[in-house]
Amino acid sequence: MLLCAQYILPVTSEPIVDGAVLVRDGVIRDIGKVDMLRLRYPDEEVIDQGLAAIMPGLVDLHTRLEQSVMRGVVNDAPYVEWLTEMARKATRIEAADWFDSAILGGLDALSSGITTVADTTTTGASCTAVNKLGLRSVIYRQVGAMDKGRIDAAMQSAQKDILHWREEVDAERVTIGIAASPLFNNHPATLRAISEFATKEELPVALWLAGSREESDFVRYGSSPFQVHGGDVKRGYVEIPPWLPTGVSPVRYALNWNAFDAPNVMIVGAVCVDDEDLKKLREYDVAVCCCPRATAQLGKGVAPLDEFLRADLRVGLGTDSPAATESTDMLSEMRLGMLLQRAVNPGRFLDANTMLEVATIGGARALGIDDKVGSLELGKRADMIAVDLSSSHQSFTTDPVAAVVNTCTAADVLMTMVDGNVLYEKNRWHVKVEVAKNIARVIEIRSKLRPDA
Repeated sequence: MLLCAQYILPVTSEPIVDGAVLVRDGVIRDIGKVDMLRLRYPDEEVIDQGLAAIMPGLVDLHTRLEQSVMRGVVNDAPYVEWLTEMARKATRIEAADWFDSAILGGLDALSSGITTVADTTTTGASCTAVNKLGLRSVIYRQVGAMDKGRIDAAMQSAQKDILHWREEVDAERVTIGIAASPLFNNHPATLRAISEFATKEELPVALWLAGSREESDFVRYGSSPFQVHGGDVKRGYVEIPPWLPTGVSPVRYALNWNAFDAPNVMIVGAVCVDDEDLKKLREYDVAVCCCPRATAQLGKGVAPLDEFLRADLRVGLGTDSPAATESTDMLSEMRLGMLLQRAVNPGRFLDANTMLEVATIGGARALGIDDKVGSLELGKRADMIAVDLSSSHQSFTTDPVAAVVNTCTAADVLMTMVDGNVLYEKNRWHVKVEVAKNIARVIEIRSKLRPDA
């Protein structure tokens, strides 16, 4: 298959005007000028995307596909209020509903140009969904236990799920990992248990860490909406006895419990970090996922993405829960992330090329799969997308990367391919799922979430 377009954006090399990419057996076999490749492979099937950019698929470092059905359920609420209301609404959803919701999330991801998702789950719904849909994925089984006496049971349950999920999925495309619940939901010894198990089983680890001022104040001072106030009253998330403040940042708190000892650790959030935290993250080669839209939407702050890049950390972007951002759109994530960095740090001007790298090869590096995906290079898996530039207001003939980052959204995605398989074309999915039936199920599920339900 010869994929042609006005522009090819390899990411790790210069854009190619009037270019083409040869895909065979799910692998990129050649890349260059379209005229040359047509002469070289005269019998190859040609798919011409026209005035578009063919580029690597987007890598979403943090999402919760199973929460897709809850989009718009909790509007205009700050983080703690949103979290509390989300937990209350989730009690109305049955086990089978999570799977249909995860399918919806996966379909949204494909239609927005995402070819790799890193998803955190306790139900396993997203694990089944991505395997069925053909998405490349890292699925993290979340573990949490506030009571130290319950950690062993929580870990045993997680280990059982992880071993089962490994047998269920296509191991060439889906990797199973382990994640820790947020610090305000977890006894610190859980972090050590996760790290030890991940090291033994060679599992990637995800930690929601330093993602909000509330969490940072909770760890450092014991004063936030997550604290328990009063010996006979339970409020927020923490059980009696009350939390004892540590006086350190969330990053150094996690470090004290060996959270970064596993070989492949990623933190998600990273809004409240200081220079000393950056040094420790660099020392332990911890990857970082920033979620610009979600942290802005929920009033959690702005992660210092530019500082992460200058510290030479492995860093990428995540869309976070669809229930927070209400859309799975990595193209918009890139643009807002770039603009926020320019606004809060005018001394350094983050450019479009850097943001495209962060959303593609940067995310692949964070997951440790940059040898397979993240850029258009010979020998890499054919995880690619085509983005329409015909309606761009940019002067894309001089800078197609700026056109993609500054003007495009999920609506401009023309095609999404994973492993050489076209899974989405404009308004059509080529997946092993009855899309219409799934949408009908989602409408039924959302009826349970109405205020009067």
